[in-house]
Amino acid sequence: MSAQIIHSDNAPKALGPYSQAVVYNGIVYCSGQIGLNPQTGEFAGTTVSEQAEQVMKNLEAVLTEAGSSFSKVIKCTIFLADMGDFATVNEIYGRHFPVNPPARETVAVKTLPKNSLVEIGCIAYI
Repeated sequence: MSAQIIHSDNAPKALGPYSQAVVYNGIVYCSGQIGLNPQTGEFAGTTVSEQAEQVMKNLEAVLTEAGSSFSKVIKCTIFLADMGDFATVNEIYGRHFPVNPPARETVAVKTLPKNSLVEIGCIAYI
């Protein structure tokens, strides 16, 4: 069985040598998404809520392209530039997982790509 590389034009292009997602053995491994608008390549806004909303749209686009959805996500990782934004991101994130939310960790990091305020990656099944 070989890996399938996933690319969606409805999510930002990779900023480096990585794929938006890889599907292997029925599992979708999504790279972290930041709040870039895929059409402009610019951040969807300057606030963590604007960026988090775009992150979730980007993840949804990649999951859809892979044949999956938020309802099939089993694990997420959230990176925050400031742990003070936890409640805001948590509220936005939670709207996408209203029942049986996936396993998750949230960590604050010194710097994110392009000085993003939030990055989220996930693992799902098809």
